[in-house]
Amino acid sequence: MYIKLIQPRMIKRPMDTDLKTRMSPPLGLLTVMNILRDKHRVRLENENIRPVEFFDGPDLVGISVTVDTLPRAMEIAREFRKRGIPVVAGGIHITTAPDTIPADAFDALCIGPAEGTWPRIVEDAAQGKLHAVYRCERPLTGADIVSPAYDLISPQDYLYCNIVHTSRGCPFRCDFCYNSCGNHAYLKRPIEDVLRDIHTVGRRHIMFIDDNFAGDPAWTRQLLHAITPLRIRWNAAVSLNAALDCDLLDLMKRSGCEGLFIGFESVNEASISAVHKGQNCMAKYEQAVRNIHDRGMMVNASFVFGLDGDTPDTFRRTLDWIYRNRIETVTSHIMTPYPGTRLYEQLKDEGRITSDDLSLYNTANVVFAPRQMTAKQLRDGYLWIYKQVYSFRGILRRMPQKPDQRAAYLMFNLLYRKFGRFSDALCRLIGYGRIGYLGEKLARYLGER
Repeated sequence: MYIKLIQPRMIKRPMDTDLKTRMSPPLGLLTVMNILRDKHRVRLENENIRPVEFFDGPDLVGISVTVDTLPRAMEIAREFRKRGIPVVAGGIHITTAPDTIPADAFDALCIGPAEGTWPRIVEDAAQGKLHAVYRCERPLTGADIVSPAYDLISPQDYLYCNIVHTSRGCPFRCDFCYNSCGNHAYLKRPIEDVLRDIHTVGRRHIMFIDDNFAGDPAWTRQLLHAITPLRIRWNAAVSLNAALDCDLLDLMKRSGCEGLFIGFESVNEASISAVHKGQNCMAKYEQAVRNIHDRGMMVNASFVFGLDGDTPDTFRRTLDWIYRNRIETVTSHIMTPYPGTRLYEQLKDEGRITSDDLSLYNTANVVFAPRQMTAKQLRDGYLWIYKQVYSFRGILRRMPQKPDQRAAYLMFNLLYRKFGRFSDALCRLIGYGRIGYLGEKLARYLGER
């Protein structure tokens, strides 16, 4: 069979350039490719890179769906189905909220991991007996996880191809997160599989893209001991509790960690408790940052604005906290009630959902009624934070105190955020992968001088 896998075009937020759309390849679809490639002809088309080809006659189409790309995914599906080609939809939104998908949008829904669904989907499609819904018939373990087809990535299409996942899911169940849906499990891969992927990528710098790299600290310690001899440099996302474990941080540093992404979410205690993010303790935020900085690592802090404890003053208080703690990079979001999550059910029950246009559900729009501010105040405050943090003044105020971190810091803050459009134009001339690689090398060289 000829099977086409499609990544629909993402909707950029106000601060995004095409650098965001080309940050890294879609590992989920590359995993499906690796599952099927031995017996079938499989092609991946990323609409963020080039237009979808509708006329090359695939036997089956698979589309990866996030909540904000669902409208576009349905448009793509209609075009193929008009030609008599069956379309299967999968991905995080399908797994989280299958009951919200219109019955006539796709021929089949893939709910859960590809390893437990796609072999049956293809077998049934070949016999013309495609079912409406496919779910895993048994719980999977980390050993069942298939590696992405790294060799099928076009390096010049993406800034970073050096991405590896060590686990899937997260042990925590924060109300606003996809993981609060019962269809998501936390799986840790065999360490030898992770090491194989690192060797396959073949780069000295690795971006681990787990939801929570340290979801099981004991297992993470084993992994860190295993990667230390590789002498790689790496970044990852962890929860706050990992930043309070000094022994774990020491091991991270020795194994090559350069920076950690942490979802602080809010500087309001009431906001944190309202979404059941029990692993966060505001009284320990600054200690967590000091622990990371003392070891020469950088912090990427993520915030969610619009939680029920937030007021118009929250934006100024958050900015003051960012400056006071010299946070190197900041990622902000407007609270977004993803269908299928506990937060969505709560706001729906309270009659506070104000828009059903899922294309707006990309964390840059207000689609609910905030409790202690207007929708305009929330949107304006969200944009104001980005403007202040990535202004020249904001970049200077957050400059790392350790000189060897400043090259990487300035490259991200200036070339990616402040002058992202210029950098994107340069990437189009030279190649995204080449620029990403040169950026890594330059930051490392300058940091070691």
